[in-house]
This record gives sequence, C-alpha cells and structure tokens, in this order.
Amino acid sequence: MEQEKLSFKDQLSALRHLPRFFALIWQTHKGLAIANILLRIIKSAIPLATLYIGKEIVDEVIRLYEKSGESHTFLWELVALEFALAILSEVLSRGINLVESLLGDLFANQTSVDLIKHAADLDLYQFENADFYDKLERARRQTTGRTVLMSQVLSQFQDGIAVFFLGAGLVAFNPWLILLLIIAIIPSFLGESYFNQRSYSLTRSWTPERRELDYLRFIGASDQFAKEVKSFGLSGFIATRFKVLADKYYLVNKKLSIRRAGWGAGLSLLGTMAYYGAYVFILLQTISGAITVGTLTFLSGSFSRMQGMLQSIMSRFSQIAESALYLQDLFDFFAIQPEITSQPGALLFPGKMKLGFRFENVGFKYPNSPKWALRNLNFDLAPGEKLALVGENGAGKTTLVKLLARLYEPTEGRILLDGVDLRDYDLESLRQNIGVIYQDYMRFQFKAGENIAVGRIEQIDEQRLIVDAAVKSLADTVIDGLPEKYDQMLGSRFSGARELSGGQWQKIALARAYMREARLLILDEPTSALDARAEHEVFQRFSELIEDKSAVLISHRFSTVRMADRILVLENGELLEIGSHEELVALGGKYAELFALQAKGYV
Repeated sequence: MEQEKLSFKDQLSALRHLPRFFALIWQTHKGLAIANILLRIIKSAIPLATLYIGKEIVDEVIRLYEKSGESHTFLWELVALEFALAILSEVLSRGINLVESLLGDLFANQTSVDLIKHAADLDLYQFENADFYDKLERARRQTTGRTVLMSQVLSQFQDGIAVFFLGAGLVAFNPWLILLLIIAIIPSFLGESYFNQRSYSLTRSWTPERRELDYLRFIGASDQFAKEVKSFGLSGFIATRFKVLADKYYLVNKKLSIRRAGWGAGLSLLGTMAYYGAYVFILLQTISGAITVGTLTFLSGSFSRMQGMLQSIMSRFSQIAESALYLQDLFDFFAIQPEITSQPGALLFPGKMKLGFRFENVGFKYPNSPKWALRNLNFDLAPGEKLALVGENGAGKTTLVKLLARLYEPTEGRILLDGVDLRDYDLESLRQNIGVIYQDYMRFQFKAGENIAVGRIEQIDEQRLIVDAAVKSLADTVIDGLPEKYDQMLGSRFSGARELSGGQWQKIALARAYMREARLLILDEPTSALDARAEHEVFQRFSELIEDKSAVLISHRFSTVRMADRILVLENGELLEIGSHEELVALGGKYAELFALQAKGYV
C-alpha cells in the first residue's frame, strides 16, 4: 500500500483550519469557551509563582539557620502561600477538566448533528460512490476525535503563557540558559513532526481497507447476517479475510511504531544531556557564590519545567498539526455540495395536477458508467392514473422511479410536471408530495408508531394519522398483536423489542406511504415478502384508497400488475410496450410472453 507523502509544509498548511474549528466551538457554547480560556490563563501563572516562593523559602531557611533566634513568621507565611497556590492549582485543574469535558461533549454532539443533516442534503448518486464513502468514513471519525484537538490547542495556549513567565525569570538570571533549552528540544520536535506525518499518511491511505475491516466485523457479528453466516458456514471465511487484512495493517503500523520509538529515544537523550549541561552550569555558579541556594532551586526548577513544557509544546504542535490534517477531512466532507437543488424562485408542487408527468426523450447514465441505464423514454402519467412498470431485473424500473422522485437527474431529456420541468419545482415540496416505498425499505429499530411516522416525520405526534395509515395498510392487524401496540419497540437490537416477519414489516412500510398523503405514490416491489393472495389484497385496497392520486407500481406478479390503468414494459432501459393489460396481451409482444410464462407456472 503506497502511502500519501505529507511534508512539514502540509502540516503548517493544515493549521489554517483551526480558526474555523474554534469558531464552531465558540458557536457551540460561548460561556463554557470563555470559562475554559480564563481558567487556563490563571493556571499558567502558577508555575512561576510556585517556583519563586520555593526559592524564597529555601533562602529564608538558610538565613534562619545562620541566624538562630529570629522570628519564623515570614517563613510560615511563605509556606502558607505555597500551600494556597497548590490548592488553587488543583481547583483550577478540576475546573478546566469539567468545563472542557462539557464543552467537548456538546461540540461532538453538534458536529454529529451537522454531519447527519449535511449527509441528508447530498445526492443519492454520491452515496453510491466509493471515494465519497471514504470521505464520509473519515469525516464520521472526526465527530468525537476532534474534541481532543480542542484540549490540545488550549493546553498549548496555557503552556505558552507559562513558558513566557518562566523564560522571563531565566533571562533575568542568565540568558544563555535559554539557548541550551532550545538545543534540548529542537531534535525531539523534528522527530515527532516527521513521524506524525508518516502516521497520518498511513491512516489516510488505508481508509478503504479500514472500511472493509469494519464491514467484515459487522457482517461477522450481526443479527442482520446471522442466518447466512450460519447456513453457509461463512464464519471461517470472514474471520480469515479479516485476519489477513488486519495483520497486513498491523505489520505496516508496527514497522512505523518501532522506528518512531527508536528515533524518539535517541533524540530525547540529546535533550536530557542539554538539561544536565545547564544543571552543571547552575551548580558551578552556586558553588562559586554567584547565586544563592534558593536561586539554584529556582533556576533548576524553572529550566526543568520549561524543558518539559517546551517539549510538550513542540510534541503537541505536531499532534495538533496531525489532528488539523484529520480536521481537514471533516471540512472537506462539509464542502461537498449536492448537485440536485432547488433553483431560486422554485415553484411549489401544484395543489391539483392538471396534466400530470411527462417523460421527453429521457436518458440516464450512472456516473463513470459507459452504459445507459435508461434511454429514449417518452410517455405520460396522467393525474389519477395508475401505471405499472414491468421488466426483467436490470431493465431500469427502479432507476425510472428515482428519476421521477428527482433522486437522480436525467442525463439527457427532461421530465415535466404540468408542462414545467421538474428542475423548476422546489425540491422539498416535490418530495413531500411524492411517496416512495422501495423493495429494500428500512426496518428501523424504532417503536411501531415511529416506524409508520417515518412517512411524514414532522407528524410523529399525530397519533390519529398514524393509526389511520396503519388501518389503510392492514398494519393495524400486526400492531394489535404487539404487547405495547404502537409503543412497541421493533427489531432485535434493543431490550424488550419484538421482531416481525417479512410480511408484517412490509405492512408497516406500506403504512408510511399512506402516512405521506402524497399526490404521487410509488411502490417499488414493497410486497415481495407477501404471498400472492395477500399482495393482491394489499394492492386492491391500495387502488381503492388512492382513487384521486397518481401511482406507479412495480411488481413481478401479473395478477397485481393487471389492476393498473396502463402497463409500461421496459427492456434494456428502453420503453418496449405500453398499454392496458388487455391491449398488451392482444399485442402478443414481450408482455404477453411474460404473462403467459407466469400463468403457466400456476397451471
């Protein structure tokens, strides 16, 4: 796996995201952000004050030793002051941790909300792209990890102020100590910077593989795949595939970690040597009488603390730069914009359709695909008409209904609604008036009532509408058998939940279509788990309940399809035949052939 090369310049460039990052934190909670900064400023002055008081205590003890009989009052005042500073430091640390924890949780929550909302605004075809999924995966990982970045930057700010105070104290006694300090920390900083670059490069280049590892872990231990895993004996295959990929990543990461540890130890040794060089220098000055013992303790303590803080600052800088590189992934995801949007001055969906929908020379290609999924489609869907789509798998039926719901845009041609291009309508208004139930509808691990309310989630508190939708779809017969009725948690993920059969789930999903109260209803094989009689009953009821609405039905059962006003036959993405059941049978074409084959199966 070839790693993406990232230079020190790349790290510095990534820091440009920090202002935007802190603007988001500020927007999350201004009060907690201000409190965090103020507490850290106060705490940054404590190290210098503690060291200086320690110096005074040592000098005072020596003075009292040399001049016995003098009052100890000043000594105990100094000790009391040092004790008070220690308590204050502990209180400030607790306060900083509390404020930071609360602010971090709020920020992580808000970022997750923003991520969910932004993902919902993006186009469907973007979710069908592997590169997009890599970006989404990297962004998703940043929703919690970036709270650490906030703590790192604020700690950097705090230590920077503390180093300034301590540096001023060192300069006042001997400026050469600062030079030794710089020599002590630069090698370690350069080493940390280099290996953080390599670590980021490794993580980023392995995003697809880590996504595959997550997927293998999911299917290997998931109720959703448990039947297939057991029935086909897939556990060994999945485990082996996971281990091979995980071991490969482990070996690459191990090599980097060993190099990092080795170089880190050697560079730290240089820093330690510089520190003891300064320490020897201070000791010689003390022995010669140039400085007092108290000053010795102050200088050695200041040098030691400054070395530790500067080491942390330099090391943390690399970590901040690395985190900022990951932060770029989050902002890169937020920078992705949908192409299917509402135009300025967009029209609302008509209160009553006059002409209905019209496809004019509509063709569609999936991105990066040379093959046309649909081509040269020309037909009308009149107001109140029930249109059935028929065709073999891959004929383009689902793609057609996604175009109708404007989840995709035509690659060529146009779709009209009452003579106006679908692109000229407000997207939200359009989708509110088009209800789609797909064959692969979601089985949400929600309450039964909430599962139905998904059809129009803003009406989740309208129990009367939920019950009415359940009655229309026959889902009420399922819900009446549940212990907690509409408040029953469905699925198997949570405690006390009840799993439903495929047919029962489909009635719940169909209720969403009735909940929607849309002007156009699209059912894309949502009753495939029902037997022929039950499906016929559902569609018969469906047909009766939507007399004044348009509908598009997709079903492989011709007993259901023949209930439509007209039937559109697709083959290889093109319109082959269109007409009523009787007309198409009389035509003796593809539809008649398929109808005869299915009828023969029931003889």
